[in-house]
Amino acid sequence: MATCHDIGRDDLVECAELGTSELVTNALLHGAPPLTVRVRGTREHPRVEVRDGSLDLPHMPTDDAGEDDLLLTFGRGLSIVARCSTAWGVEVEEDGKIVWFNPAPQSRDSMAEGVVTGVVARGEAAPPSPDELRIDILGVPLRTFVEFQHHYRELRREVRLLALAHEAEYPLASDLSHLFGSLERDLREGIGTEQIERALQSGVETTELHVAMPRQTAATIGRFIELLDLADAFCREERLLSLARTPEQQRFQGWFLNEFVRQERGELPLAWQDAPVSGRQSSVS
Repeated sequence: MATCHDIGRDDLVECAELGTSELVTNALLHGAPPLTVRVRGTREHPRVEVRDGSLDLPHMPTDDAGEDDLLLTFGRGLSIVARCSTAWGVEVEEDGKIVWFNPAPQSRDSMAEGVVTGVVARGEAAPPSPDELRIDILGVPLRTFVEFQHHYRELRREVRLLALAHEAEYPLASDLSHLFGSLERDLREGIGTEQIERALQSGVETTELHVAMPRQTAATIGRFIELLDLADAFCREERLLSLARTPEQQRFQGWFLNEFVRQERGELPLAWQDAPVSGRQSSVS
């Protein structure tokens, strides 16, 4: 692949081409549009990602598969990818999946073990918490909020993949991944995503969110704000592939997330347009 040549990793070209060809074939035959291919990473750890719109998991290969099995599972199995990568896996998101791999210098007879992460299945809705807290977030600018959603999704995935593929080199990534995961369900269900989607469809520029989550979750979102600051430091050190947040993104996310913390303390809602600049910073007392 041209990217491997561009970063001086000619040793990875053959495996990168084999793995990418297999993943694109799988996506075309068994996935759903839209289909995208992206190469990300550093010179030391480049990664190929193929995304499609299907939530169905691909057929996961096993080490006891013979040559006949490889032929039978063409277009479904990931045996070729598992043999030409140092790490690979499937990341399931709300609207599709990403199959990724780190190309190896040469293919092997044995297969690297793949991992499945993300929103694998939607179980039954959890019963309402007895200490559920209503949060009113006023004057949310939709464009900025959508940017927040995209940044959070990218960051969550990057931290998870870094922890899976290079935990020994970046042990802090594992800690970050666990902390993100502990808040993930409540954030995903309680952050008002469906309300945002309805507002976007209506064409308005700002909206109000009325969401509910356990009081303890709202109180500990302050820790999530700290995680975002720590992740920014990782991005600046090029340990993560995502870009560090801009000052404007930091101000918005600080205000948005602090509304959960403030209202859990009993304070009244403060709209984005009314919040002083100093009050929009991404730190909590």
